[in-house]
Amino acid sequence: MKVELIIDEAMKQKWQYTRVGCLHYQVEVKPKNEEMWSYLKKNIYKRVKDDIFDYGSQEIRNIKESRQAYKAFGKDPNRYRVSSEALVRRIGQRKGLYMVNTVVDVNNLISIESGFSVGSYDMENVTGSLTFRIGRKGETYKGIGKDEVKIEFLPVIADEKGALGSSTSDSERAMITESAKEVLTLIYSFSDNTDLEQALKYGKEYLEKYAGARALESWIVK
Repeated sequence: MKVELIIDEAMKQKWQYTRVGCLHYQVEVKPKNEEMWSYLKKNIYKRVKDDIFDYGSQEIRNIKESRQAYKAFGKDPNRYRVSSEALVRRIGQRKGLYMVNTVVDVNNLISIESGFSVGSYDMENVTGSLTFRIGRKGETYKGIGKDEVKIEFLPVIADEKGALGSSTSDSERAMITESAKEVLTLIYSFSDNTDLEQALKYGKEYLEKYAGARALESWIVK
């Protein structure tokens, strides 16, 4: 059954190009896929480094638009970076990427290739329908490997219990572990182009090939 997700009207008013690409699937999460890491390092790292050399990380396609959206929502993108920019900067600084598990690693691959922030959520820990909205005044949650993350004015995804993720840093509540069986991967787009459609296409291929995703459904919420 398709997950119910809407974009809050107040967010659309501040940034009309807001869309969310959705990938919903069944999976058995594994520690690592060697083939994916080989592909990432051989094909994607060089492209990212070339983009940084040509444009700088802040001007890369789709990262640039996401930063503009953050400013429209009232958040400083230099202090609270879009997760795709943070990943790209790590590659540019030769720090490499963290190896987490097959779903999270593919999540990051999609983000790096597309320039969009991408988040993956364990549906076992999601309650009811989802809303993509702007973080409320004073709103926080426990981040993954972090203390409380201030999500006021950030783009956040929330269920009936409250916010559980953002395009900067997700919460612990619905994070992907090896016990996850049903996953929703969201691609957060603030761009007026067709890159989201392309990211959904290769995102589906990557999840099936490198994470073993099954019964995968994809759609876009506008």
